[in-house]
Amino acid sequence: MSQLVVLNLGKGDWYQGFGTVIAQLWESHSPIPMQFMGSLPAAPELDDLYQRWQRLYQVLYEHLGWRRYRDIHFQIEVDEDDVTNVSKDEFTEVCQDLKIHINNWLNAEQFRNIDRQLRTRLIPTDEIRLIVTAEDKKLLQFPWCLWHFLEDYPNAEIALSPPEFTRSIKAAPKSTKGQVKILAILGDRKGIDLDKDQSLLKQLPNAELKLLVEPTPQELNLQLWEPGWDILFFAGHSTSEQKGQIKLNSTDSLTIEQLKYGLKKAIAHGLKLAIFNSCDGLGLAWDLADLHIPQVIVMRESVPDLVAQEFLKHFLTVFSGGQSLYTAVREAREKLQALEQQFPCATWLPVICTNPAEVPPTWEEWCGEVAGISVSDRDNNQVQGVPLPSQVEEQSLVQQPQSIPSKLRRPFLKPNWHQLRSLILSSIVITSLVVGVRSLGILQPLELWAFDQFLRLRPEEAPDRRILVITVSEADIQAQGQEERRGSLSDKTLLQLLQKLESYQPRAIGLDIYRDFPVSSNYPDLAARLRHSTSPLIALCKSRDAEDDPAGVPPPPEIPESRLGFNDFVEDDDGVLRRHLLFMTPDPASPCRANYAFSTQLAFRYLEARGIPAEFTPEGNLKLAHTIFRRLKKRTGGYQNLDAGGNQVLLNYRSNRSLKKIAPQVTLTQVLSDRIDPNAIKDRVILIGVTTPSSGDLWSTPYGTGPSEKIPGVFIQAQMVSQILSAVLDQRPLLWVWPGWGEVLWIWGWSVAGSILTLVFYRPTHLGLTGTAALGTLSGLCFIICTQGGWVPIVPSMLALVITGATVAYLTSKA
Repeated sequence: MSQLVVLNLGKGDWYQGFGTVIAQLWESHSPIPMQFMGSLPAAPELDDLYQRWQRLYQVLYEHLGWRRYRDIHFQIEVDEDDVTNVSKDEFTEVCQDLKIHINNWLNAEQFRNIDRQLRTRLIPTDEIRLIVTAEDKKLLQFPWCLWHFLEDYPNAEIALSPPEFTRSIKAAPKSTKGQVKILAILGDRKGIDLDKDQSLLKQLPNAELKLLVEPTPQELNLQLWEPGWDILFFAGHSTSEQKGQIKLNSTDSLTIEQLKYGLKKAIAHGLKLAIFNSCDGLGLAWDLADLHIPQVIVMRESVPDLVAQEFLKHFLTVFSGGQSLYTAVREAREKLQALEQQFPCATWLPVICTNPAEVPPTWEEWCGEVAGISVSDRDNNQVQGVPLPSQVEEQSLVQQPQSIPSKLRRPFLKPNWHQLRSLILSSIVITSLVVGVRSLGILQPLELWAFDQFLRLRPEEAPDRRILVITVSEADIQAQGQEERRGSLSDKTLLQLLQKLESYQPRAIGLDIYRDFPVSSNYPDLAARLRHSTSPLIALCKSRDAEDDPAGVPPPPEIPESRLGFNDFVEDDDGVLRRHLLFMTPDPASPCRANYAFSTQLAFRYLEARGIPAEFTPEGNLKLAHTIFRRLKKRTGGYQNLDAGGNQVLLNYRSNRSLKKIAPQVTLTQVLSDRIDPNAIKDRVILIGVTTPSSGDLWSTPYGTGPSEKIPGVFIQAQMVSQILSAVLDQRPLLWVWPGWGEVLWIWGWSVAGSILTLVFYRPTHLGLTGTAALGTLSGLCFIICTQGGWVPIVPSMLALVITGATVAYLTSKA
């Protein structure tokens, strides 16, 4: 889903702050935006830090000769007395400071309402155009791509805009279309390589390219007046000092003002995108904004030759391949990270400058029109009954087939009423048999295996940044020294850890480590901290199990029952963890009397801080905001004889190649030595757990059951917490199944499909191809539904399709 966010910072500045910040969210399904208010504090240190970054950047790039477009007329003066002896390490440190300060500023309390409102209504899979606008253009020059918001929303990209914008005046629509028309200017090439740019442009599909190599101003102006340009491209020397200008050749330089009338005419005739693959292009973008051009892509600072070429290559490949402009820019920009060892901050350079009143173009829109007919009209093959040129062309090229002997013609069986009745009867009988076999649990292992495969194939999801995992490794355990220690954390270490964490104000702290013993008398402060009713700490215990653990594990003696959660996981017969136990009625004889799961307690703490209390439906299902966690029944999906005790739901793992990437993580040693950003802890759910194999806390999941594929329990807890938070706050779907009658209808439908295909394509060669296509279609549909959270029966449907098809084929051959 495509969303638009316009963040207007207003008339403030770094020294006075920004008293009125307005964010407007335009959802794809609504023509009316939502609006959120906030403010941002003064931050003069950010201005100073960014100016220092710019000076270091220029000195470093001049010193190492990295600038792509170097020219004696376009040099940025740097005060060598202010910045001397620049090293890459010093520059890297300034870059990190700038990133931290920007995000601290955007995490200010005054701005939090806007941030919270946006995150509540946007989901990570949304394609988001995030447009930042402000009166002060110096503010827009900042590297907004460093905002952590972009890390949480991988399909979002930042664009810049002046505060005033309007649609450009368009001339009459163009009558001929079919290729993307590109006017490419290769300017003065002194000291630079433009052959690569030229080669990339020539490789574009469905493009009509006009190259101007070191043109005169008259030649360029004449071409701008030609109608039909879609893209204006420039590579060469440029600068934004005082006024944005480009250098056409060794003698001629031009400003946008000097091309004003030609550019206005080109925009009126449909020019929608300008790309300046050259240095310091923001001044050019602002001048073009005055002419209301829809989109401009520039480099915000000096750019190395290789960086400019790589960005252009990746952008053109993705954009011409059908992705949106914003997606193409983000992907191309992030791919520059591979060059940042050699060229620091390469990913900061490309930026979109946009006119929010214009819809960004796509390559398909440019290519998909013929004689004024849109892509959708072409797909329909006619407009108002008139065939398209492509349709007429196809008809003229088709030769009329010669008469074919009847024996060689493809035979189709025309079923009569008797055959149709037999078809329906056989499909009902076979469906009943398959459903009966399924109800006995015979198909359950196959259905669970197929379900696991679909979960693994789902698209990757971004980590949940509301959670931070603190891992306790073997090295962390040994680093605690020889002091008295029972378990993985000594009292001294636990006290130090809680003191540091609580000072950073997390929403909740989950200690995923058993402590069934009292605190040593040497640490009364720790005992008091554990007893304190307002502590964010949640501890765990384990209920007794008559078969596996008849004793259970008691909780820490100091922790009150309100801050306890049980640590009981529910494994299937094959040892795989596919279910999430939310709460249950505790056994009165068990040492663990907690009603709620450890993960549920942590999620409750986080949601309560956002004003979302836990409720229960009349059926006993947990309800958080508008999300209902419907408990599993004895027969659910592929499960046919499920022990559905307590309140269980299916565990919708956050898809990734490694389930350990569920959330950011740091080590115990890093926290204790203050090597962590406080913002990584503030307002987060913190999970502390042991990850050593010797702990025995390793679990098989649908993503792997081998010894090296098992996951430490702390990451399972993170998955469970994330499932609850994502379902409530992000509307990420919980895993669901159809009711029993719905599954029977689905299976019967594929049984009918198998019989129909057999009747229509009853030759063995045809039947093999159509059967394979039908099974592929079934698998594809089940996978698509799985990506939306649905678990539908694939194995019984395949059996019904194949068995019914084979039965009808046998009966037909005997007829």
